[in-house]
Amino acid sequence: MKVAVVGAGAIGAYVGAHLHRAGVEVHLIARNAHLHAMRSNGIRVLSARGDFEARPHATDDPSSIGPVDHVFLGLKANSYAAAGPMIQGLLHDKTTIIAAQNGIPWWYFHRLPGPYENQRINSVDPDGAVSAVLPVERAIGCVVYAATEITEPGVVTHLEGTRFTIGEPDGSISSRCTEFADAMIAGGLKCPVEPDVRRDIWLKLMGNIAFNPISALARATMAGICRHGGTRELVVRMMQETLDVATKLGARPEISIERRLAGAERAGEHKTSTLQDLEKGRPMELDVLLQAVVELADLTGTEVPTVRAVCALADLLNAQLAKTA
Repeated sequence: MKVAVVGAGAIGAYVGAHLHRAGVEVHLIARNAHLHAMRSNGIRVLSARGDFEARPHATDDPSSIGPVDHVFLGLKANSYAAAGPMIQGLLHDKTTIIAAQNGIPWWYFHRLPGPYENQRINSVDPDGAVSAVLPVERAIGCVVYAATEITEPGVVTHLEGTRFTIGEPDGSISSRCTEFADAMIAGGLKCPVEPDVRRDIWLKLMGNIAFNPISALARATMAGICRHGGTRELVVRMMQETLDVATKLGARPEISIERRLAGAERAGEHKTSTLQDLEKGRPMELDVLLQAVVELADLTGTEVPTVRAVCALADLLNAQLAKTA
């Protein structure tokens, strides 16, 4: 099996190291000091589960790799539309694209029976720009329940979680999913193949849609948001509105809001990826988290006043950040 990791940052390099450990031919696509370190010394994974090193091929030139069986996308979703030059040479007739993204994916309505089948979500696939370079028929859903960070170039520190849930948009248990899952498991990760991966998407989104923008607006950790009475109530309202949209679309995450809050509290003084992007002066990944849910609320006639208000505030913050970039 041959896998290319496009965007071998904290999550991508972590996955690539485990797949390489399983004997997969892995090619990491990265840049700058992180790339140079991986070329020279490989990847060093630091984890309470056990440290290890891996030396997969690393490059900044995807055209040197050739077609692969699976493309694992570690890019931010707001980079997908521009990923064409990196992706095109990696594809053969059956190559899959496994996107480790937060929020609502560009393929969400692909092969989903019902009134919205094949509906395009403009906030995540504007004018079809993403599906033009990442064809929906190649997509395998992926929901990441792992936290990692690059603590220095070439060094990935694993903080928590090892589960990468994957699934087909049509709900089948396909050979292409099980092939990838088997390799992930052989490398030491959890990779269940779920017949309803959209349920997992909404389950994770319940937390991301609230904690990520609030953490950026308030410069607060997840535990800090939970401790403050006002922001805790704000999280509850946003989670409930998100569940209302999911229900209208036929998805039913099997978890209570209180249990989801408890999980966030256990994360402690953790900075969300959105807050980390803000602190580093990078664009925040908001379209797939907030604007997509507002668009889906409009599509289904669901009232989401709290999500809509936080979306406006976070969008303004993103615009201000862009002006100073």
